[in-house]
Amino acid sequence: MSLKSTLKDFKDFAVKGNVIDMAVGVIIGGAFSGIVSSLVNDIINPVIGVLTGGLDFSTLFIPLDGNTYASLDAALEANAAVLKYGSFISTVINFLIISFVIFIAIRQLSKLKKPAPAPVSEPSVKICPYCKTEIHIDAVRCPNCTSKLD
Repeated sequence: MSLKSTLKDFKDFAVKGNVIDMAVGVIIGGAFSGIVSSLVNDIINPVIGVLTGGLDFSTLFIPLDGNTYASLDAALEANAAVLKYGSFISTVINFLIISFVIFIAIRQLSKLKKPAPAPVSEPSVKICPYCKTEIHIDAVRCPNCTSKLD
């Protein structure tokens, strides 16, 4: 396989509509992810914090070195290994919101797609009025009962 052939195959692949659509989707998804992160961190988490008595998810952590620290910042300043489960909770909320929005968008897009109408075909057979057997539409005489048809 030559380099010229490989480059031509790559060019054919790269300029296909699906690849370009996917690239646009990834870019829009990245921008949308920023919006959702802001929604979760700036709106949803504070509301949940008020409902749970002032709990701030971003400060929830477990120090893994066995020591006690006053805050996450203090633990990080001491170079302690910490399990930041509050950050994980925020990320899970981000994921659920993004998944839900994508689900709604795909559901709406699928409703917009109209199924192709079934092709209307002309009947190719008819029923003999005398013997009630199926015969070709153009028949002028029934091959079964030999009746003359209109």
